[in-house]
Amino acid sequence: MTEPVDGRAAYQVLVLPYRLTAEGVRYALFRRADADYWQGVAGGGEDNETPLVAARREAAEEAGLTADHEFVALDARATIPVVYVTGEFTWGPDILVIPEYAFGVQVEDGELRLSDEHTKYRWCTLADATKMVRWDSNRTALWELDHRLRHNMIHAGVMIRTCG
Repeated sequence: MTEPVDGRAAYQVLVLPYRLTAEGVRYALFRRADADYWQGVAGGGEDNETPLVAARREAAEEAGLTADHEFVALDARATIPVVYVTGEFTWGPDILVIPEYAFGVQVEDGELRLSDEHTKYRWCTLADATKMVRWDSNRTALWELDHRLRHNMIHAGVMIRTCG
């Protein structure tokens, strides 16, 4: 694994807050303040954080999720060009892409609180969310999370795996 540079680990996390409503599952998307696009909560690992610890920290920083929420690690993985994340070759000329780890987190209505990294958030259906997000990795993670929720493959914050 690549060593952190200036406290920044060589990976990215994506967190998809969701809530269960009478109308179905809704996903929170966030509009970036420094760019004109929507995404889930996203950010990089710091120092020697695990992806889960980084996901919890980013969700607290960007969405105000400070309570002890259950995070679900998704199978969705992506690689992202380093320059899309940090704007430069942060870990040297040989590290061109870094992995992105995706998580879902169930929240209740009214729990989200914006940081100054975003101008607003919106609760969306899967169909609307997949049209709004800029990155394919967000679409893939949204699809996986939605599929797992619709097929009862997540219970009490723990992913249920089936064999075969």
